[in-house]
Amino acid sequence: MVQIETLGPLSALIAGLLALVFAVYLIRKINEMDAGSQEMEELSEHTYQGAMTYLNKQYKAVVVFVAVVAIAFVVAGFTTGSISPWIALSFVTGAAASAAAGYIGMGTATRANVRTAQAARTSMAEGLRTAFSSGAVMGMSVVGLGLVGLAITWFWLAFTHPTAGLTSGAALFEVLQQRLDILAGFAFGASSIALFARVGGGIYTKAADIGADLVGKVESGLPEDDPRNPASIADNVGDNVGDVAGMGADLYESYVNSIVASMVLGGATALAALDAGVIEADLSGGLIAGAGVAAVLTAWVMVPLVVRAVGIVAAIIGTFFVQIGDDADAGECHHAFNRGLVVASLLTVLFGFGVVHYLVGPANYGIFYALVVGIAVGLLLGLLTEYYTSWDYAPTQEISEQSTTGAATNIIAGMAAGLESTFAAIMTIVAGILGAYYLGDIYTVGPQGGLLGIGMGSIGLLSTLGFSLAVDAYGPVADNAGGIVEMTGLGDDIRERTDKLDSVGNTTAAIGKGFAIGSAAFTALALLSAYVGRIEGAAGTGLTMSLMDPLVLVGVFIGSMLPFLVSSRTMKAVGTAAGDMIDEVRRQFDATPELLEEDSDVRPDYQSCIEISTESALREMAGPSVIAISAPLLVGLLLSPAALGGLLTGAVASGFLLAIFLSNAGGAWDNAKKHIEAGNHGGKGSDAHGAAVVGDTVGDPCKDTSGPSLNILIKLMAVVSLVFAPLFVEVSLLVGV
Repeated sequence: MVQIETLGPLSALIAGLLALVFAVYLIRKINEMDAGSQEMEELSEHTYQGAMTYLNKQYKAVVVFVAVVAIAFVVAGFTTGSISPWIALSFVTGAAASAAAGYIGMGTATRANVRTAQAARTSMAEGLRTAFSSGAVMGMSVVGLGLVGLAITWFWLAFTHPTAGLTSGAALFEVLQQRLDILAGFAFGASSIALFARVGGGIYTKAADIGADLVGKVESGLPEDDPRNPASIADNVGDNVGDVAGMGADLYESYVNSIVASMVLGGATALAALDAGVIEADLSGGLIAGAGVAAVLTAWVMVPLVVRAVGIVAAIIGTFFVQIGDDADAGECHHAFNRGLVVASLLTVLFGFGVVHYLVGPANYGIFYALVVGIAVGLLLGLLTEYYTSWDYAPTQEISEQSTTGAATNIIAGMAAGLESTFAAIMTIVAGILGAYYLGDIYTVGPQGGLLGIGMGSIGLLSTLGFSLAVDAYGPVADNAGGIVEMTGLGDDIRERTDKLDSVGNTTAAIGKGFAIGSAAFTALALLSAYVGRIEGAAGTGLTMSLMDPLVLVGVFIGSMLPFLVSSRTMKAVGTAAGDMIDEVRRQFDATPELLEEDSDVRPDYQSCIEISTESALREMAGPSVIAISAPLLVGLLLSPAALGGLLTGAVASGFLLAIFLSNAGGAWDNAKKHIEAGNHGGKGSDAHGAAVVGDTVGDPCKDTSGPSLNILIKLMAVVSLVFAPLFVEVSLLVGV
């Protein structure tokens, strides 16, 4: 008999280590590259030190939070019968792994920017290869640390919660459920880091960006990335803390949470099939043929973990297909990324079929079909986001045209485009949910295959994350490389190359945001399904979740409101921080007028601007985090577990739509400005350009702070609910709700 309990986590451990080894190889390769002149290295060092300073201060604050929560878990574990004290260790492990991924990715990105600028002096191909290698470090670090952390956690859970000697399906499932409850603590740790990283990074980057643009470019007429602009280095740092560390933490959370939720749903599906008397279908095929109930239950739990393991292999192979010629244009770069993504996706489909076939047999191909649906949904959401935010298409071009009549019409057009984009996005998600549910329900044994189908859809959507995150994290490196070229005066021909690389990065960043929002929706739905199954499946409780229950309706309304409240907090935070940045840039220009002289050798005080962004981000990131954690706890304890289910339902629905609106409107405003700067509707300096700059400034916190923060919000509330579900059930039974 194959020891599936060992095979599953072992395959995840090996694949995770393979990803980390590949990341180390890429880091060494990048560090060996030429970093250019001393001036280039000095500018890069400013960005590196600023990024590391911010990250170190942020993690010092987060360590306090992690320690407090871990102690709370230990206390709860020894004072209640529903929360395991082991969750504390799992929680800390998940937080540490997420933080490590941020350190690795950020450190590499801020070292790779100057090497990308130097490589672009040789050819487009060398510039692309360098920037993409840096992005791949972030991608592989996220998936590698995610799987290694989950695998190690499962191994020690197998030791502390053994199944040896258990033959009853119910008894076996009870032990597996205890393990999964503790494993959810790992996901909670990842979510906690993600919210701090996403909110803090978003505030940091937009404060610097707005200050650099409004005072440096608009008021003073300085070019983009001019070294005389005091906020220029903080702007470069912000690109990394927002779109490398922030995006990486966001998708790390989705990656881990979707695995945990799907493992919970897999175990529940297998138990339901056992209770319905159809489990014999599993005993006739695959690696578990005739292996008995224990192997069957464990195999169903392990499918998501093993699928993600083979997805890492597919992603690594996909990176080798990102190749272009020396004189390639932006379109060829985009095609190279698409080619790598298609290869990685097709290989994941092939490998995923093998996993399903050999673990749970042909009778359960429905979960494979759901996996394919998830992959397709991810690709479609990326294409839709590109359509609504790229200047190659009508929505953004219309915003550019509306800019000719002023800032007000620009903003109206951008809002309309963002609102309209929610229709196509929600229809894609709806089709994906229905497809995954019914394929899982029809082509899987037992009565709960549909819910597992939703979970496997979320597994599919992020199965190639090692590659797709590499493409997204490439963008800030290319952007910073262009800034270094501008600041050091390497020449228009080199700047033209980095601009092409950056333009591709703008597109991939927009696609990445759509991908992140879609993965958040699917992951939150999987977690919601796991939570509802957990409270309704609690023995002897009789708990149900019905829309006829007024407490559930109350929960729906509260949950629908929370994304708007969090968006308000993050918008205000960006406005406050940007105001401080604007005052500082103006002060330096007034105090040192020679900064504005064209041939001036005087350099501004970059550090003061970096400190303003850092302190603002750290000060303002706590509020949304408190809301995300306290809201489900209060509703679950004071109202009922069913009311909390309503809260999650409302939050997922409104949070997904609001995130799509904010992200796409902001991206469209940004690229409408770039479309005008490319020479349309009067070009730079025209009235239309001035209106577009206003629209872009409004859109900055939408697309880079508030919108992305909602991804974390809906996932974090869902995973908090899943972790504390046993406590909510216990309290509900005590008070009779």
